[in-house]
Amino acid sequence: MLILLGSFLCLMVLGVPVAISMAVASLAFILVSGTVPDVILAQRMIAGVESFPLLAVPFFILAGNLMNIAGVTGRIYAFAVALVGWMRGGLAQVNIIGSVIFSGMSGTAIADAAGIGTIEIKAMKDHGYSAEVAVGVTAASATLGPIIPPSLPFVIYGMMSNTSIGALFLGGVIPGVLMTLFMMATVAIFARIYKWGSDTAFSLRDLGSAGVEVLVVMGFPVLAYGLVFAGLDPNLAIGIALAVLLAMDYYFDFSAVMALMTPVILIGGMTMGWFTPTEAAAAAVIWSLFLGLVRYRSMTMRSLTKATFDTIETTASVLFIVTAASIFAWLLTVSQTAQLLSDLILGFTQNKWVFLILVNLLLLFIGCFLDTIAAITIVVPILLPIALKLGVDPIHFGLILTLNLMIGLLHPPLGMVLFVLSRVAKLSVERTTMAILPWLIPLFAALFAITFIPELTLWLPRTMGMIR
Repeated sequence: MLILLGSFLCLMVLGVPVAISMAVASLAFILVSGTVPDVILAQRMIAGVESFPLLAVPFFILAGNLMNIAGVTGRIYAFAVALVGWMRGGLAQVNIIGSVIFSGMSGTAIADAAGIGTIEIKAMKDHGYSAEVAVGVTAASATLGPIIPPSLPFVIYGMMSNTSIGALFLGGVIPGVLMTLFMMATVAIFARIYKWGSDTAFSLRDLGSAGVEVLVVMGFPVLAYGLVFAGLDPNLAIGIALAVLLAMDYYFDFSAVMALMTPVILIGGMTMGWFTPTEAAAAAVIWSLFLGLVRYRSMTMRSLTKATFDTIETTASVLFIVTAASIFAWLLTVSQTAQLLSDLILGFTQNKWVFLILVNLLLLFIGCFLDTIAAITIVVPILLPIALKLGVDPIHFGLILTLNLMIGLLHPPLGMVLFVLSRVAKLSVERTTMAILPWLIPLFAALFAITFIPELTLWLPRTMGMIR
């Protein structure tokens, strides 16, 4: 335990990347202890990525990159402006709504911040908002990416905990809506305090047009279900509904209907059992290619190549962390370290709610130092068995875990969203950190509600029959 955790912490303090720190600490433990054959290191690292659900990782990353280069982000932004830009603090509200929509495509906070966040920060600064305000609201809204499905952290957590990824996706819907409402309320309060005005003139026509697009998207599942209820084959019913949608989009030239359809297709397909979460990730890529190459015709071979190589780079980074964390987490288990930590926590409290408070504090601290994927793969084998013993549902625990780690992305020393937005806004890391602090209020309020009201997470998957 001393060798494993001590060497890992020392390497982290020296600034060694987290994945390399875990791999070297694991190797040091194996060499010094002499109780584990050397070949185990390679075997466990390979076993860590030899998983069907992990195939969703490169597909969701690629889908987010394709959406960025297909012109979808600009259309989402224009739609959000029409919907809420006329409110006080309009572009801050647009920032939040845009992130909600883009969250249904990318599945990562970093893609959200680097994609639509770039457009939002520039627009807010052009309209007179300070760089600090623009960065703060963008950082807060970027945390919606892994909460509103699809979600890469949910894929990793589901693999580590043997939990239904589809149920996790559904479990994130209501918490995501709650976070959105808390953030919008915060913008409204700040708008009144700092006397922000609206950023676009109120246009009943634009608002009506945006409302019509929402109704068209909502009408797709209604039409499909209606045709099935009338006796048509489900595949034929979906085909007809999709053909009607495409015809309406082509005739009326909607700005964002096709983009808004992405989460509908993914969540609807998984709920109806048409495809698994991994297959949903592939469907997201196909839909992104359709939008970029056929519908909007904004994707070129050069941009497609760039998106592909960016995906390869990001996927390699994520999976290297997973491999290193897999052997590290396995050694924590076989060395009885996980059991010792478990006994320590259970010896301190047997109360579920006290345990969840301690977990929140621990994860908020861990999220400031560890990459999200690494943190999930390390803490799940330690904390999840305790949570199950105390009666905490694994889906509820997964939401708590993910939201804590998303908040950690906004803090130094390893908060990736913090560094991305610092570069985008051309602010120092220190100024960016201070700018984010006020926007942690709605995030902590949402975390408190999600922790102590489990039904916010469990009601929808239970209603859809994915859990009991």
